Amino acid sequence: MRVNRGQEFVIAGYNSSPRNFDAIIFGYYDGPKLMYVMYVARTRGGFTPSSREKLFKEFTGLEMKECPFANLPEASSGRWGHGLSAEKITACPWLTPALVGQFEFLEWTPDGHLRHARFVGLRDDKKPEDVRRE
Repeated sequence: MRVNRGQEFVIAGYNSSPRNFDAIIFGYYDGPKLMYVMYVARTRGGFTPSSREKLFKEFTGLEMKECPFANLPEASSGRWGHGLSAEKITACPWLTPALVGQFEFLEWTPDGHLRHARFVGLRDDKKPEDVRRE
């Protein structure tokens, strides 16, 4: 039986798709720096068409030009292509780190990413700057 872990993370970017977004990019604060964890993409975990549209509406007015993550770009795309290299991040719309989402995941990887992450929902009870790695 698989037991998932859960934690909140700050949503601060996404990968575009023709309708809204393909994947969200999120992280946590380490002191004053926002640290990139991963983007939920390949599995599209936790989204229905309506929840994806609802979350995309939350992005309105939060757009910014520069990447808010202190540890991007990554040196490579990684073994499975999930990393955000310099080439990949040029196409990412960035958001002011104002939204906090709850996520489920299996485990942390040795390189600081998550395995089998899934979006659960937005949290309005926690300030983004209070989100730390648990």
